[in-house]
Amino acid sequence: MIVLKTTQDKLLAVLQSVAGIVERRHTLPVLANVMIRKSGGAIQLTTSDLEIQIRTTAELGGDDGNFATTVGARKLIDILRTMPADQTVSLESNQSKVILKGGKSRFTLQTLPAEDFPLVQEAANFGPAFSVPQRTLKHLLDQVAFAMAVHDIRYYLNGILFVAEGKTLSLVATDGHRLAFASATLDVEVPKQEVILPRKTVIELQRLLSDASVPEGEQAPMIEMRFAGNQAKFSFGGMEFVTKLVEGKFPDYNRVIPKSHKNSVTLGRAPLLASLQRTAILTSEKFKGVRLNVEPGLLRVAANNAEQEEAIDELDIDYGGDAIEIGFNVTYLIDALANMGQEMVRIDLQDSNSSALVTIPDDAHFKYVVMPMRI
Repeated sequence: MIVLKTTQDKLLAVLQSVAGIVERRHTLPVLANVMIRKSGGAIQLTTSDLEIQIRTTAELGGDDGNFATTVGARKLIDILRTMPADQTVSLESNQSKVILKGGKSRFTLQTLPAEDFPLVQEAANFGPAFSVPQRTLKHLLDQVAFAMAVHDIRYYLNGILFVAEGKTLSLVATDGHRLAFASATLDVEVPKQEVILPRKTVIELQRLLSDASVPEGEQAPMIEMRFAGNQAKFSFGGMEFVTKLVEGKFPDYNRVIPKSHKNSVTLGRAPLLASLQRTAILTSEKFKGVRLNVEPGLLRVAANNAEQEEAIDELDIDYGGDAIEIGFNVTYLIDALANMGQEMVRIDLQDSNSSALVTIPDDAHFKYVVMPMRI
């Protein structure tokens, strides 16, 4: 049976959309595979890592009929990548193998039975669905994802807190040294829901969501979300994405965000980012510390290292507050500034021992808190 017959670019795009979660090495060999299920003319591709499951449905030609198998996802993608984009490719079933043909090339691939593929057991009690434009969610994820922890023993920090309430959707990420908060206004009222999405899910959503701007009058591509006690379900662009949630209590982010710092400076984001990137070159590998001296009219950024080298960079600023010297991990400042697109940035400071608040002037939708470090 000819399972599918389509162009290389179309098949590759569909495969790549589901293959991001596939691990190359897995205790269960079948999880390195993509499940291909044909019913009538439509074909369904499913991948899983037992925590996340992604499924997409597409029309990819071939014979009508029912058929299901699993085949190595990465191998299929690697082969397709070597073929011309407009080449017609076909996948045929042959006993326990499938044959991929394209032009004069022919690849016979081993399969594993579809019934051995472990599908994620979907929760029975999902809450009400609500939708936001894909672009909005992608923008929120991009603004906070860099502040997630990586392999922290406080496992609830290895992800993003998702809070939907009323007409507001807020995302928060922290690794204990810094915290990023971003929010957006929804078109619909939603009941209060708080969940922690795992790091891998966040990275996958960032990869898959569309951030294309839509011409006036056209409907923006949307993503529908539903949450259960230990699971989240996203539907967008013909895809269905089910993920386990991180269980645990996320820190109270409202207590971390400073409310009343008395000194504030507003300056150009790009010049500050460039200054920090220059100075960072002379920080030591293990100790990424820079000193910021803020005084009326001047911001001085300085760093030194074990070889007794020193970098000093100065920026003219419009500031008339206290003179403050404060140390930071320069990577934490660079990450925040590099993930913002605005021209101006505002930094609120109290003293050399209090965390700094980085915001966008006249915009309450983004807040970034960074702890100082001793230098």
